[in-house]
Amino acid sequence: MNTPPATLTLLISGSGSNLAAIINAIAHKRLNARIERVIADRDCAGKQHAFSADIPFTLIDRHLPPNEFAEALNHAISEQTNLIVLAGFLSIIPKRLIARFPKKIINLHPSLLPKYGGMGMYGKKVHQAVIKAKEQESGCTIHYVDQGIDTGEIIAQARVPVYLQDTPETLQQRIQKQEHELLIHTLITLLHPKAF
Repeated sequence: MNTPPATLTLLISGSGSNLAAIINAIAHKRLNARIERVIADRDCAGKQHAFSADIPFTLIDRHLPPNEFAEALNHAISEQTNLIVLAGFLSIIPKRLIARFPKKIINLHPSLLPKYGGMGMYGKKVHQAVIKAKEQESGCTIHYVDQGIDTGEIIAQARVPVYLQDTPETLQQRIQKQEHELLIHTLITLLHPKAF
Protein backbone atom coordinates (compact mmCIF):
# COMPACT_ATOMS: atom_id res chain seq x y z
CA MET A 1 0.00 0.00 0.00
CA ASN A 2 1.38 3.40 -0.96
CA THR A 3 1.95 5.86 1.85
CA PRO A 4 0.03 9.10 1.29
CA PRO A 5 2.26 12.17 0.91
CA ALA A 6 3.03 14.19 4.02
CA THR A 7 1.73 17.75 4.08
CA LEU A 8 4.17 20.65 4.47
CA THR A 9 3.76 24.37 5.05
CA LEU A 10 6.82 26.46 4.13
CA LEU A 11 7.58 29.86 5.68
CA ILE A 12 10.06 32.07 3.81
CA SER A 13 11.46 35.61 3.80
CA GLY A 14 14.09 35.64 1.06
CA SER A 15 15.24 33.94 -2.14
CA GLY A 16 13.53 30.65 -1.35
CA SER A 17 16.47 28.44 -2.31
CA ASN A 18 15.50 25.85 0.31
CA LEU A 19 11.91 25.97 -0.91
CA ALA A 20 13.22 25.27 -4.43
CA ALA A 21 15.26 22.34 -3.09
CA ILE A 22 12.16 20.81 -1.48
CA ILE A 23 10.07 21.32 -4.63
CA ASN A 24 12.84 19.61 -6.62
CA ALA A 25 13.07 16.69 -4.16
CA ILE A 26 9.30 16.16 -4.38
CA ALA A 27 9.36 16.34 -8.20
CA HIS A 28 12.14 13.72 -8.33
CA LYS A 29 10.29 11.51 -5.82
CA ARG A 30 13.05 11.70 -3.22
CA LEU A 31 10.52 13.14 -0.79
CA ASN A 32 6.97 11.81 -0.50
CA ALA A 33 5.29 15.08 0.40
CA ARG A 34 3.26 17.95 -0.94
CA ILE A 35 3.58 21.60 -0.04
CA GLU A 36 0.15 22.80 0.96
CA ARG A 37 1.07 26.48 1.21
CA VAL A 38 4.01 28.86 1.11
CA ILE A 39 3.80 31.83 3.47
CA ALA A 40 6.10 34.87 3.35
CA ASP A 41 6.35 37.73 5.83
CA ARG A 42 7.58 40.19 3.16
CA ASP A 43 7.48 40.54 -0.61
CA CYS A 44 10.41 38.32 -1.61
CA ALA A 45 11.91 36.54 -4.60
CA GLY A 46 11.04 33.15 -3.12
CA LYS A 47 7.37 33.57 -4.02
CA GLN A 48 8.29 32.86 -7.67
CA HIS A 49 9.13 29.25 -6.75
CA ALA A 50 5.64 28.85 -5.30
CA PHE A 51 4.02 30.43 -8.36
CA SER A 52 6.05 28.27 -10.77
CA ALA A 53 5.01 25.09 -8.92
CA ASP A 54 1.34 26.17 -8.57
CA ILE A 55 1.57 26.17 -4.77
CA PRO A 56 -0.84 28.49 -2.91
CA PHE A 57 1.02 31.56 -1.64
CA THR A 58 0.12 33.89 1.22
CA LEU A 59 1.85 37.15 2.12
CA ILE A 60 1.49 38.26 5.74
CA ASP A 61 3.04 41.68 6.38
CA ARG A 62 5.62 41.48 9.17
CA HIS A 63 4.78 45.09 10.09
CA LEU A 64 1.30 44.17 11.29
CA PRO A 65 0.70 44.58 15.03
CA PRO A 66 1.97 41.39 16.76
CA ASN A 67 -1.51 40.10 17.62
CA GLU A 68 -2.75 40.60 14.05
CA PHE A 69 0.37 38.96 12.60
CA ALA A 70 -0.03 35.97 14.95
CA GLU A 71 -3.73 35.65 14.09
CA ALA A 72 -3.10 35.83 10.33
CA LEU A 73 -0.29 33.26 10.48
CA ASN A 74 -2.33 30.94 12.68
CA HIS A 75 -5.28 31.20 10.31
CA ALA A 76 -3.16 30.54 7.19
CA ILE A 77 -1.79 27.19 8.42
CA SER A 78 -4.05 24.17 8.04
CA GLU A 79 -4.71 21.72 10.85
CA GLN A 80 -3.71 18.96 8.40
CA THR A 81 -0.11 20.18 8.18
CA ASN A 82 2.31 17.44 9.21
CA LEU A 83 5.29 19.79 9.41
CA ILE A 84 5.93 23.52 9.26
CA VAL A 85 9.34 24.32 7.79
CA LEU A 86 10.98 27.70 8.44
CA ALA A 87 13.25 28.05 5.41
CA GLY A 88 14.87 31.44 5.91
CA PHE A 89 11.86 32.88 7.76
CA LEU A 90 12.97 35.92 9.76
CA SER A 91 9.92 36.70 11.88
CA ILE A 92 9.53 35.28 15.38
CA ILE A 93 6.97 32.47 15.51
CA PRO A 94 4.04 33.38 17.78
CA LYS A 95 3.74 31.31 20.97
CA ARG A 96 0.19 30.24 20.12
CA LEU A 97 1.43 28.61 16.92
CA ILE A 98 4.17 26.73 18.79
CA ALA A 99 1.56 25.51 21.27
CA ARG A 100 -0.75 24.45 18.41
CA PHE A 101 1.95 22.50 16.58
CA PRO A 102 4.29 21.05 19.24
CA LYS A 103 7.37 19.41 17.69
CA LYS A 104 5.91 20.06 14.24
CA ILE A 105 7.81 23.29 13.47
CA ILE A 106 11.43 23.06 12.35
CA ASN A 107 13.91 25.81 11.57
CA LEU A 108 17.05 25.85 9.45
CA HIS A 109 19.80 28.07 10.89
CA PRO A 110 23.12 28.85 9.11
CA SER A 111 25.49 28.07 11.98
CA LEU A 112 26.42 25.21 14.29
CA LEU A 113 24.01 26.01 17.10
CA PRO A 114 24.20 26.85 19.95
CA LYS A 115 26.96 29.04 18.47
CA TYR A 116 25.87 32.17 16.57
CA GLY A 117 22.17 31.89 17.27
CA GLY A 118 19.66 34.16 18.94
CA MET A 119 18.34 37.66 18.38
CA GLY A 120 19.90 39.44 15.39
CA MET A 121 21.77 36.37 14.18
CA TYR A 122 20.53 35.61 10.67
CA GLY A 123 21.81 35.47 7.09
CA LYS A 124 25.14 37.12 6.41
CA LYS A 125 25.35 38.48 9.96
CA VAL A 126 25.99 34.92 11.12
CA HIS A 127 28.79 34.37 8.60
CA GLN A 128 30.37 37.75 9.41
CA ALA A 129 30.45 36.80 13.10
CA VAL A 130 31.94 33.38 12.36
CA ILE A 131 34.74 34.89 10.23
CA LYS A 132 35.42 37.67 12.74
CA ALA A 133 35.81 35.06 15.50
CA LYS A 134 38.31 33.15 13.32
CA GLU A 135 36.34 29.93 13.62
CA GLN A 136 37.81 26.95 11.77
CA GLU A 137 34.43 25.44 10.97
CA SER A 138 30.82 26.45 10.62
CA GLY A 139 27.77 24.84 9.07
CA CYS A 140 24.04 24.64 9.49
CA THR A 141 21.56 23.29 12.01
CA ILE A 142 17.99 22.06 11.84
CA HIS A 143 16.14 22.27 15.13
CA TYR A 144 12.64 22.18 16.56
CA VAL A 145 11.17 25.61 17.25
CA ASP A 146 10.44 26.36 20.89
CA GLN A 147 9.63 29.54 22.82
CA GLY A 148 13.21 30.85 22.54
CA ILE A 149 15.18 32.06 19.50
CA ASP A 150 17.28 29.24 18.01
CA THR A 151 17.11 27.35 21.31
CA GLY A 152 15.01 24.32 20.38
CA GLU A 153 16.18 20.70 20.36
CA ILE A 154 18.75 20.09 17.62
CA ILE A 155 17.69 17.50 15.03
CA ALA A 156 20.64 17.50 12.60
CA GLN A 157 23.78 19.45 11.69
CA ALA A 158 26.18 19.65 8.77
CA ARG A 159 29.71 21.05 9.09
CA VAL A 160 31.84 22.96 6.61
CA PRO A 161 35.40 24.29 6.97
CA VAL A 162 36.03 28.02 7.19
CA TYR A 163 38.98 29.13 5.06
CA LEU A 164 41.29 32.08 5.71
CA GLN A 165 40.27 33.71 2.43
CA ASP A 166 36.53 33.30 3.09
CA THR A 167 34.15 36.23 2.84
CA PRO A 168 30.62 36.10 4.28
CA GLU A 169 29.42 35.51 0.71
CA THR A 170 31.71 32.55 -0.05
CA LEU A 171 31.01 30.95 3.31
CA GLN A 172 27.28 31.44 2.80
CA GLN A 173 27.42 29.76 -0.62
CA ARG A 174 29.28 26.74 0.76
CA ILE A 175 26.92 26.36 3.70
CA GLN A 176 23.85 26.79 1.50
CA LYS A 177 24.79 23.70 -0.52
CA GLN A 178 24.86 21.72 2.73
CA GLU A 179 21.58 23.30 3.90
CA HIS A 180 19.67 21.91 0.94
CA GLU A 181 20.93 18.36 1.38
CA LEU A 182 20.56 18.41 5.18
CA LEU A 183 17.02 19.74 4.92
CA ILE A 184 15.87 17.08 2.44
CA HIS A 185 17.52 14.27 4.40
CA THR A 186 15.97 15.53 7.66
CA LEU A 187 12.50 15.81 6.11
CA ILE A 188 12.75 12.24 4.82
CA THR A 189 13.89 11.05 8.26
CA LEU A 190 11.13 12.90 10.14
CA LEU A 191 8.28 12.18 7.75
CA HIS A 192 9.21 8.67 6.61
CA PRO A 193 11.34 7.11 9.38
CA LYS A 194 10.74 3.59 8.00
CA ALA A 195 12.78 4.54 4.94
CA PHE A 196 15.91 4.20 7.10
